[in-house]
Amino acid sequence: MRYFGGMAVAAAAAALVMGGPAKADTTLNVSMWVPPSHPIVADMLIPWGKELEQASNGRVKFNLLPKPVVSPPQSFDAIRDGLADVTVIVHGYTPGRFVLTKAVEFPFLGDTSESISVAYERIYNKYLAKANENKGVVPLAFFTHGPGEMFNIKRPIKTLADFEGLKIRVGGGVVNDVTKALGITSLLKPAPESFELLNSGVADGVFFPKESVKSFKLDHLIKFATFVPGGLYNTSFALVMNPAKFDGLSTEDQAAVMKVSGEHFSALAGKAWDAADRAGVAAMKAAGVEMDTASPDLVAAIKGKTDPIEKAWYAEAKTKGVDGPAVMAALRAEIKKIAGK
Repeated sequence: MRYFGGMAVAAAAAALVMGGPAKADTTLNVSMWVPPSHPIVADMLIPWGKELEQASNGRVKFNLLPKPVVSPPQSFDAIRDGLADVTVIVHGYTPGRFVLTKAVEFPFLGDTSESISVAYERIYNKYLAKANENKGVVPLAFFTHGPGEMFNIKRPIKTLADFEGLKIRVGGGVVNDVTKALGITSLLKPAPESFELLNSGVADGVFFPKESVKSFKLDHLIKFATFVPGGLYNTSFALVMNPAKFDGLSTEDQAAVMKVSGEHFSALAGKAWDAADRAGVAAMKAAGVEMDTASPDLVAAIKGKTDPIEKAWYAEAKTKGVDGPAVMAALRAEIKKIAGK
């Protein structure tokens, strides 16, 4: 089960029954490591903050801090320790810390962020929450970006041999294993560093959703894009809140937070990311990026190299008391169901 404030919630509920006064207005200080123009902020967090203010009748306010309180890999600990109240974390930015969130990161899961994100939220609650890997924060919602694709400045990717010698920036998690399986040198770096990595020649390419080429101003650096049906990978994100801040809310305001979080936020984030992916494609077209879809032969070759990654994860999941094959079957079925609606 998710963390909902334990005894504090029970105490707040008792006070409500006894007719206790509502708590004073609360401001949530939100720290984010991408700029305000990025879809995570502009199209996900800010709409969420507006919905929260409305759901709480104005008692809970949203305050985006002018700069992040820590670097992206430290975001989880910053929220746990109260340096800020809310953020979005990337589980893969801290390798080895999260095992079960890899479930949503494997290749060929789906073609839209919305279908994958909503399915992820459902499957997380049903199968993965019990392991409590996000202990220390209140996880409000889970989601992924759009399907991860391949972008580089060197050459079109037609076969596995075209990866030879390339240095590719990745964000961590399963995509790091995918790059190694494909014989690529991976550079594990946070997304905001991508422009400088490409511009300086340190990296030859990036694995990103389509959106990121526009969001991080890479459209005039990238020369070649290869889109993989079903996605080369996904990245696990979570909207998280400081436990003490959550416990300090009244019962009504805790309910307001959860009303606009969970599957509701996963769908909001997914739709926003899908729209941003379309904008990313438009930007690449305008910049003259050569865009191709991976051939069936290339997809089969990638699948042959990457299938063992998922199977290896089954053993990791088992150590957490989770049936990996059952989780993946349920996740794929849920994605397919949502995508078909």
